[in-house]
Amino acid sequence: MKLEGQVRIPSGCAIAAVISKEGNRMAGDMIINGMKPMHDRSNGLGGGFAGYGIYPEYRELYALHLFYDDKIAKSTCEEYLKERFEIVQAEEIPIRKTPKITDEPLIWRYFVSPLRSLLARSQQDEKEFVARTVMRINTRLEGCYVFSSGKNMGAFKAVGFPEDVGLFYRLDEYEGYCWTAHGRYPTNTPGWWGGAHPFALLDYSVVHNGEISSYDANRRFIEMFGYKCTLQTDTEVITYMMDYLLRRQGLTLEEAASVIAAPFWSTINQKDEAERKRLSWLRTVFSSLLITGPFSIVLGFDGGLMALNDRLKLRSMVVGEKDDRVFIASEEASIRTMEPDAENIYAPAGGEPIIVRLKEGCF
Repeated sequence: MKLEGQVRIPSGCAIAAVISKEGNRMAGDMIINGMKPMHDRSNGLGGGFAGYGIYPEYRELYALHLFYDDKIAKSTCEEYLKERFEIVQAEEIPIRKTPKITDEPLIWRYFVSPLRSLLARSQQDEKEFVARTVMRINTRLEGCYVFSSGKNMGAFKAVGFPEDVGLFYRLDEYEGYCWTAHGRYPTNTPGWWGGAHPFALLDYSVVHNGEISSYDANRRFIEMFGYKCTLQTDTEVITYMMDYLLRRQGLTLEEAASVIAAPFWSTINQKDEAERKRLSWLRTVFSSLLITGPFSIVLGFDGGLMALNDRLKLRSMVVGEKDDRVFIASEEASIRTMEPDAENIYAPAGGEPIIVRLKEGCF
């Protein structure tokens, strides 16, 4: 009989998310518990979480989460950060030692604000300045990896099963209005700390179940615009694609979904003239950003989240609700663990974006 870890599970990986539309903050143990029923969808080579609204006392500052290989890398990176930012707070990210999470790197976080004089000279807005800094650190500074860089949010990831990763990072001590989670079963890429999900840039974070057969085409296109895929996992490119489409191109979430999970031409041709022109334009202009292969993803962003399947729905994803909360997961069992009385459970159609935003004025 095959034992765990001795068989390839191509439909593996687990994703989950919860958001309060009223902006009510929830402790991280809810999402940790939501990952437990999906334990066998992972193999212990990667788990992670992203929380939004978790740093209210530093909400106007960028929270940079970094892995360091050693103290030399840390010292080099901190000197670079001081040249570009005012560092308001620097500290080790609190962890809880556990025998199930081993060989951890140095894990630090910095709450920073770009230096105004340098920002003015760069002729960039804050977000572009921070995004370029992240790319420079991850490509030019050996042994340094920025794995989270948004405001009032943070990603936490490691090599391990997700429920163990959550305990390791003491996520039960955090509260946020939105949480996403991932349990990894890598098939074509290595299991290492930087390669675990979520992948994050600024306030965008992505968890993904599936395999991107269009990765090379997607990567070659996005790297023409200054992004660099360095973390040895195909999912990384989705994060940069969403940042490019939403922040730099100004597309709506619905339009971005129509790019990466573009309707078939036969479907487009059945639309009315205005919709046919709009979808044809998106599919033509951004043809290199179409993702092929099976996938289900959850995109977290400041003030909401979006869930999306591939056009053929080759990966599972279910949605449920209870009061002001919306739950998304690979399996209904996960939702029932987070909320036993969840209602309106359904599976979205392939290519149908599920978009949930905070109500106006909340949080």
